[in-house]
Amino acid sequence: VSLVLTGVGDVLEPEDGLIGIGSGGNFALAAARALIAIDGFSAEEIARRAMLIAADLCIHTNRNVTIETL
Repeated sequence: VSLVLTGVGDVLEPEDGLIGIGSGGNFALAAARALIAIDGFSAEEIARRAMLIAADLCIHTNRNVTIETL
């Protein structure tokens, strides 16, 4: 389960289980929503590709990505 704690203290669960945070979070979230519909991508591959797309769109997001898998 993915949960978001808002600035006013609300705890929200996204409908699709995807979360984007930070300056490029909305770009990465939009990319992940598009990529999740493609069969054959692992969660890590979706996250990596979404971050690279966000980096191309947001001047505050760079392409230096480290993904830790639990």
